[in-house]
Amino acid sequence: MQDDIQLKTPEQIARMRAAGLVVAAALDAATQAVKPGVSTADLDAIAEQVIRDAGAVPSFLGYHGYPASTCTSVNEEVVHAIPSPHRILAEGDVITIDCGAVLDGWHGDAAVTVPVGEVDPEVRRMAWVAEEAMWAGIAAAARGVRSGRGRLSDISHAVESTVDRLGRGRLGRRRYGIVTGYGGHGIGTEMHQDPHLPNHGRPGRGPRLVPGMVLAIEPMLTLGRPDTTELSDGWTVVTVDGSVAVHVEHTFALTEDGAWVLTAEDGGRHRLGELASAAARAGADAVRPGPGWRGRRTWHGLRAAD
Repeated sequence: MQDDIQLKTPEQIARMRAAGLVVAAALDAATQAVKPGVSTADLDAIAEQVIRDAGAVPSFLGYHGYPASTCTSVNEEVVHAIPSPHRILAEGDVITIDCGAVLDGWHGDAAVTVPVGEVDPEVRRMAWVAEEAMWAGIAAAARGVRSGRGRLSDISHAVESTVDRLGRGRLGRRRYGIVTGYGGHGIGTEMHQDPHLPNHGRPGRGPRLVPGMVLAIEPMLTLGRPDTTELSDGWTVVTVDGSVAVHVEHTFALTEDGAWVLTAEDGGRHRLGELASAAARAGADAVRPGPGWRGRRTWHGLRAAD
């Protein structure tokens, strides 16, 4: 399986950083437009315009026939919901915007879950837990590549154990479902490559974590059971029990000295600290996607409000 993984050179990773920054800018623009009364098609159009203005192409549009540039999943929709002018956001909704772009043949992929006005505090906390689990997985990968002993499932275990640690209820039971049918993936000259990256599992298994690996990590949590089903449109995945879902994602590269989060404006420096690669710490951005960049909205720091 190790032989099936596309490893990237430092120069190729820098080109992927350029694509990642385009994705980050598109998500930022769409996120800033989220408010009651806006349609998911409006958000899709905003993201697509940013992608095209940067000289890139939406990765999702036309992918196996997918008809839009983003996936805009609201409330019980987990992933792959098609934007629509008829899906109007309302106060209290929560929306995941998933976006990909290809620039000069290299892909970036990321997702963010955004509140629409004031949302249920339990949903706020679940979104925060998903963010924390994602960053724990990236940190585990960085430690693994630096030690030379890391395995792919160390990332999965870090995600699951973080959800367990932060998401326990008063009786010690897990408060959130971890969606098992979908997960992260390799990425590079194609949007989806080997290896598949589950959001659960025992550590110490799977391919070795080595410099040149580029992965998209994407925890998906639900307020109820983790079971999902696909709707008749052939794309939209929803929770079977109708519970609210959240989904976050970043694309990151492994280097000799840590991780570079290619779809984070700061390269992951703030969250990873010394585990961030030298390229990330130096701010060696391949491109800055234009004026007015405000950065990705996250749920980090919301725990005190819950």
